[in-house]
Amino acid sequence: METTNGPLNRKLRMGLTGGGQGSFIGRVHATAAVLDNRAALVAGALSSNPERAKQSAPAYDIAEERAYTSFKEMMEQESKRPEGDRIDFVSVATPNFTHFDIAKSALEHGFNVICDKPMTFDFAQAEQLVEAVEKSGAVFAVSHNYTGYPLVRQAREMILSGELGEIQAIRTNYIQGWLRTRLEESEQKQASWRTDPSKSGAAGGFGDIGTHAYNLGRYMTGLFPEEVSCHLKAFVEGRELDDYGHAVIRMENGGLMTVTASQISHGRENDLFIEVDGTKKALAWRQEEPNSMMVRENGQPHKIYTRDPDAPHTMGLAAASCRLPAGHPEAFFEAFANVYRFAYDDMVKRASGESFEKRDTIYPNVYDGAEGMYFIQQCVASSNENGAWLPLKYEKARR
Repeated sequence: METTNGPLNRKLRMGLTGGGQGSFIGRVHATAAVLDNRAALVAGALSSNPERAKQSAPAYDIAEERAYTSFKEMMEQESKRPEGDRIDFVSVATPNFTHFDIAKSALEHGFNVICDKPMTFDFAQAEQLVEAVEKSGAVFAVSHNYTGYPLVRQAREMILSGELGEIQAIRTNYIQGWLRTRLEESEQKQASWRTDPSKSGAAGGFGDIGTHAYNLGRYMTGLFPEEVSCHLKAFVEGRELDDYGHAVIRMENGGLMTVTASQISHGRENDLFIEVDGTKKALAWRQEEPNSMMVRENGQPHKIYTRDPDAPHTMGLAAASCRLPAGHPEAFFEAFANVYRFAYDDMVKRASGESFEKRDTIYPNVYDGAEGMYFIQQCVASSNENGAWLPLKYEKARR
């Protein structure tokens, strides 16, 4: 695994927003960002609470003078630092309703961005952010981290090469059980904002994890959607946003994709799984067992592909996404780090004055993020119309 930044000849400098005391995803971003020794976390606005922001900084080894009390202060002060000292990129690891303002400010100050999902509060903000990225010329990645698993990338290469034949059916599901009760009433931080329409947006579970399931199907197959019919429901009494949902998507090639998301299924933890049926073969992959993938073909023994960078069947992108030999499990942090790793390649190109790909990227980009927001918008609208078929084409996502 590469640990240098080629012609840049230094580590990239990271500024983190979010990640303060009690945060989950902020610590994940901070860990994944430095896993390959290509970046260093040097600045942060770790909480919207100024006191907590300062108190959280030592846990990240952020110097006191670069522990900022707001994202605005971080953007302004970092942009004033000498070019050889200021941050190169900002990671956005905060609740949904804050993503847009932070990311837009970072872009306007010239910084690259890695933003958590869903990308913005609503689709209107997503469209504005696409324009801001195009205007800035910055690198913008969205942390749909499940795209970083080596076997997800193996599946993608197999499908795009035609090994499975024409793709006719995609079944993608993300099943959890942690919100079976009104955990938000106990002021549990992660539950509170995710179930609050003013902070989460128009969708609950479908915005939080349904977007992951949808993105995984799109990433693996490369197929574009045509229309969607969706039913969302809040089964837990008194909850304002959905905790269960099911969408059927007509794909442009005539295939069908289903997306199911649940946060109220007893005993389920983070069970993201996908099955893809082609005319020649079918495959299945499960995030809770990420180092193996089943490939089936009628009349043939079932094959289990394992994460093995040295195996002859492992394709180039999958092999390049591995850090360890076969048999040593790689999982969540490494997959998250792969989003960062390939975004870093483009950050180095930008800093070196080279051109880089904006749309057809290995990592999810701003167009993928906007498409995810359009998916949420159209699913909510369809559900409000009793499952009416609505358009799901987002033209800017077309390669």
